[in-house]
Amino acid sequence: MARSSSGFVAGLTVAAVAAVGFLAYQASANVPDTLGKPQAGASPKAATSKAPRDKKNPAALPTQSGRGERVVYSTDDDRVWLVGADNKVRRTFKVTPGTLDPAAGTYAVTSRARAVSGSDGAQIEHVVRFHLVDGIAIGFSAAVNGSTEAPDPTKKLGGIRETRADGDAMWSFATIGVKVVVIR
Repeated sequence: MARSSSGFVAGLTVAAVAAVGFLAYQASANVPDTLGKPQAGASPKAATSKAPRDKKNPAALPTQSGRGERVVYSTDDDRVWLVGADNKVRRTFKVTPGTLDPAAGTYAVTSRARAVSGSDGAQIEHVVRFHLVDGIAIGFSAAVNGSTEAPDPTKKLGGIRETRADGDAMWSFATIGVKVVVIR
């Protein structure tokens, strides 16, 4: 009896592994090629020039930062704008960038994690990832201890740190597929 039970369990295990492998293949085959990558059609000029700013109100949404619902991230100003479908800013805040910056362009949120350890070892929450640079994930997150200190410049780090309150707002706003526009 034990011999037939072990054969049955082995058969179920093989079937389960095969099913998981098949589902993983299907999931990867159905991901759009452009998810998490700059979208075609962005002109090289847009990628190299700085978006115009309102000199009287530096926190104002830069012109030429897209249309519709999106997260706008300025690598030069270390600022983020959460913009609704009506093109109105819902929230804007300063961030502390990692040591790797994404190129200017349009991306999409590709993954999220409620709480993990950051690549710098800090406990982080509300992680919203949208790109890879040299194999390092680029995304927004908040340190659980509230720290927004500058990262170690000797390490390759893609975390763009925000306060916990701003992290809560980003988490609620930036779901999978939401546009992320990176500007200079």
